[in-house]
Amino acid sequence: MKLTAQNIAVTFGKKDIVKNISVIVKKKQFVGLIGPNGCGKSTLLKSIYKSLTPKQGTVFLDDLNVLKSPEKKVSQQLGVVGQFNEMHFDLSVHQMVMLGRTPHKKMLESDTGKDYEIVEEALARTNLQSYKERSFLSLSGGEKQRVILARTIAQQPKFMILDEPTNHLDIRYQIEILSCVKELNIGVLAALHDLEMAAHYCDYIYAVKNGEIYAHGTPTEVLTPDTIEALYQIKCQTYINPVTNGLGFAYGLGGSL
Repeated sequence: MKLTAQNIAVTFGKKDIVKNISVIVKKKQFVGLIGPNGCGKSTLLKSIYKSLTPKQGTVFLDDLNVLKSPEKKVSQQLGVVGQFNEMHFDLSVHQMVMLGRTPHKKMLESDTGKDYEIVEEALARTNLQSYKERSFLSLSGGEKQRVILARTIAQQPKFMILDEPTNHLDIRYQIEILSCVKELNIGVLAALHDLEMAAHYCDYIYAVKNGEIYAHGTPTEVLTPDTIEALYQIKCQTYINPVTNGLGFAYGLGGSL
C-alpha cells in the first residue's frame, strides 16, 4: 500500500508549523522523518493520521482518501503507534491487544475464534505471550510500548505510522520495536530521533527543518555531516559501524570533534 501526502500545511494560531510538505512512501517501504525537536515531524504525522486537521493538503493510501473517509474505514488500513500511551483505567494485556480488532467489528459484535487467533499471533510477534494476564498499568514503559505495538499488529493494518515511539525507551526496546515493525513487511512512516536507528532501519529519509523538507533521499544521501549540522547545529563525522555494518555517528560541540 502506497502513502501519498501532498502539500500538507498546519497552522497553530498565526504560526505555520508545517509548510506545504509532501511525502511519499512506496509499497513496503520503511521511510523515516528526522529533525530537531519542534521542527514539525509529529505535527505532520498527526495531520496524516487524522489526529488533527491540516489547513491544506491531501492524504491517500492507494485510492483511499484518508482525510475524507470515516475513521473506522481508515483504521482498517492504517495503524498508529504513538509516543505516549497513558491510560486512566486498567485492562489486561490480552484485553488491550484485543482492542486492535475493533475497526473490523460491528457494534456490539462479540470476539470470535479468528479474533483470538490474530491476537495470539500479535502477542507472539512481540514476545508478550507470558504477559497476557498482566495489568497494563503495571508494566514498564518499554513493555507498554510493546503492548501498543501488539494491539496495532492485531489491527492488521496495511500501513503503519510510528509517531516517535522509541525516543523515551532504552536501546533494547528501541531495537525490539523497530525490528518487529520492519519484519511486518508493510509500508511504514516513522518519526525517529536516533540517527543510527534511522540509518539502520529506513529505506528512505525525509529531513525536516522549520516545518519544511530540508533534504530527502537514502540514508547515505541524507545523513551527511553537512545536513546533520544544518539540522541540529552540531559537528558530526560519519563512519561504518563495525557491529551493524551501517552508518555510525560521532558528535562534537563547540565547533570540533
